[in-house]
Amino acid sequence: MTNRIAVIGAGVMGETLLAAILRAGHPTDAIVVAEKRDDRAKELQATHGVEVTGTVEAVTGADVVLLVVKPQDVPGLLEEIGSHVEPAALVISLAAGIPLATIEAALPAGVATVRAMPNTPALVGEGMFGVSAGTQCGEATLAYAVRLLGSGGQVAVVAESLQDAVTGVSGSGPAYVFYLAEAMIAGGVEAGLDDATARRLAVQTLIGSAKLLAASDDAPAELRKRVTSPNGTTAAAIATFDERGVQDGLVAGVLAAVHRSAELSAAD
Repeated sequence: MTNRIAVIGAGVMGETLLAAILRAGHPTDAIVVAEKRDDRAKELQATHGVEVTGTVEAVTGADVVLLVVKPQDVPGLLEEIGSHVEPAALVISLAAGIPLATIEAALPAGVATVRAMPNTPALVGEGMFGVSAGTQCGEATLAYAVRLLGSGGQVAVVAESLQDAVTGVSGSGPAYVFYLAEAMIAGGVEAGLDDATARRLAVQTLIGSAKLLAASDDAPAELRKRVTSPNGTTAAAIATFDERGVQDGLVAGVLAAVHRSAELSAAD
């Protein structure tokens, strides 16, 4: 039997997941999207061919409910839909910083919940999702959630206590890569390249390096050493990075993101 999926929130990530689920082969007539703006509803219907309706209507009768809304909107949304969620449903929340306990408290007893932290490369099918199971989520239900979110990339199952770490590494992680790309492009331009060529060189280098890293069993440090000939150009760059404390700064930045995520979760 095909699960009926309700996508609550038709912003960038909501539409990204919708498109990924459709690409994975889920039929359009088994998906409903909640969207209140008429122009946006018509756009979603025209683009994806799915039913678009109100929030309560979308949740009623749904086997799976994807909450893809801003964290500040979650309390009001849960109050609105809580009594309408089916007792046997699975609710997957992609709202950053909202604990599973908060979600479970607003839903009927026995509803399975999963918390997920996505990242923006899901837009191109290369996302990374860190997922945690709620108290009522069994192994089979969690496995289904992993397959569903896997339509948009890869999935790692972690304890909920590690969601802040997931946020620091992969949730915020794309920004670190773009930051590095900015610096590589700026360095190339300063060395005389035009912006378009510097961008092309930097982007393909990042793509190729990421693919090489993914395909290798070796640690990043080992791969780096293979590129770094003694007294060569790469060695000069790495030595400068070390002198400027680049690696320490990046590690500190990841931990700062982790700590900020924990602060936001505690403020919920």
